[in-house]
Amino acid sequence: MNIEKIFDSAQQYWILARFNKPIGILILLWPALWALWIASSGQPDLLVLTVICCGVVLMRAAGCVINDYADRDFDPHVERTKLRPIAAGKVKPKEALILFAVLCIAAFALVLLLNQYTILLSFGGAFLAASYPFMKRYTQLPQAYLGIAFGWAVPMSFAAQSNEIPAVAWLMYLAVALWALVYDTMYAMVDKEDDLKIGVKSTAILFGDRDREILAVLQIIIMLLLVQIGRMQDLSWVYYVSLICAGGFFVYQQKLIFYRNKADCFKAFLNSNWFGLTIFVGLLLEFAIKP
Repeated sequence: MNIEKIFDSAQQYWILARFNKPIGILILLWPALWALWIASSGQPDLLVLTVICCGVVLMRAAGCVINDYADRDFDPHVERTKLRPIAAGKVKPKEALILFAVLCIAAFALVLLLNQYTILLSFGGAFLAASYPFMKRYTQLPQAYLGIAFGWAVPMSFAAQSNEIPAVAWLMYLAVALWALVYDTMYAMVDKEDDLKIGVKSTAILFGDRDREILAVLQIIIMLLLVQIGRMQDLSWVYYVSLICAGGFFVYQQKLIFYRNKADCFKAFLNSNWFGLTIFVGLLLEFAIKP
């Protein structure tokens, strides 16, 4: 195998793991950082912070790889996914499984640097990440399952930082799970027509013509949960200002999905990054100005 072929293979693996599309890393990372900042009162342990951030990157990549492996028979028939490495025949399914294993092992090696509680929780996270891609075959709520998987970074972050998972962590976990349900439904709205043709299930299909209203209700619930988190932690006006700003992004997302235009639904999904970032900035400032 010459250098050119090696480079091309590495590039396809990079694309398969979605390292070329960091949006997924960011929307998974923000809740982990929310949890770390609250668990540590704004002073996270450097080792914990490093492991959690690197773990998020690796497990998101592993999730993308196993997702494409699971969808290898579906992706060629969907406009948005037909050029993905496995669907396009540029990466063999067996190679994808090997890459998935390598990423999971690397993530687990990092977790071994943390406490036993976090190590035990990591098995649950690995199971959720590996099983999610197959849910669209069996349930109309695969986006809800994704929320359960993505939200797992919250209890893991609390456990890693403080060796416990307090009530506020589970409240945040619920908020994050619902948030993932919202933005992944917007993402699924892009593929709704193709998914109907090939028989793939999604909340975008389940919600039907009530999708916008249901997402709006979920967004309101998320905001109320985040307010309650602020009350439980006795956070100041700084945090609540960030919530108001973040709520503005929810309003904008509703505007984008109003006509269910594919491009605008995808923009709404991408806009979720700013929602997560805004809340993290609020927490960052909250603890920075506290005496």
